[in-house]
Amino acid sequence: MRKETAMRMRAALVVLAIPAFVAATALSAEAAPATGQSVLGSPSVAPGGNFDLSTWQLQEPVGSPGSPTTISSSRLQGPNGFQDSYFYTDTRDGAMTFWAPEKGVTTPNSNYARSELREMNRDGSAANWSLSGSHKLNATLRVVSVTSNVCVGQVHLGTGGSSTKPLLELYYRSSGDIVLGTENSPDGGQTLHTVGHVAVGKTWSYTIGISGGNTIDLTVNGSTTHYSIPSSFKAYKQYFKAGSYNQSSSSSTTKGARVAFYGLTISHS
Repeated sequence: MRKETAMRMRAALVVLAIPAFVAATALSAEAAPATGQSVLGSPSVAPGGNFDLSTWQLQEPVGSPGSPTTISSSRLQGPNGFQDSYFYTDTRDGAMTFWAPEKGVTTPNSNYARSELREMNRDGSAANWSLSGSHKLNATLRVVSVTSNVCVGQVHLGTGGSSTKPLLELYYRSSGDIVLGTENSPDGGQTLHTVGHVAVGKTWSYTIGISGGNTIDLTVNGSTTHYSIPSSFKAYKQYFKAGSYNQSSSSSTTKGARVAFYGLTISHS
């Protein structure tokens, strides 16, 4: 009799646990943004509390002309790390959010403002890796708003020559088109490749990969395409960038590109 009573009590506990789990799941779905992106981080901490920012430096669209403000990785790290109106945690879903208005301080080699992370080494020095080996930048994100065009990921040239060009830039257009721009040579000229389409405000993912020293491997929402790297780039070292690099400019400080990241990792081997 005691055995049967114990079994009935355990069964009752299981039945009681099911509605509690369902309620918790429904609450998470209700709390998530309209895109369907679930809460992946704590909305109450700085981006450094949800993301490993030990290998990133932030550039913002403020500062003196031709010299945008940069924030070191040491200041970005941890739940009480740096955040402001250009780089912050979205209090609704925990996304690491970048805001770049059309009017802002730019670098000497660009007319466009950016709120963007630049890859660094863990010792605080600037990342500067060879094309040989395997290198990957993985991101999950959504473009919250954009005037016309925003760059959300780059492989940029480091040391090895005088060029200040990127090897590649991944753009998101207001039409929803995702476009890869591959540089023709360190002297300039860019070839554009449409690689996907996602409506504004919807979540998507990309992996920018470099393999074997001569191939770009781009994956957007699970679909992979490959592009040859011209030999003229072989002398250059490289580094990753990610964030909101607005591709339009005007006198407006309210128009621009806002990009929310739910995942951002780098690997080298």
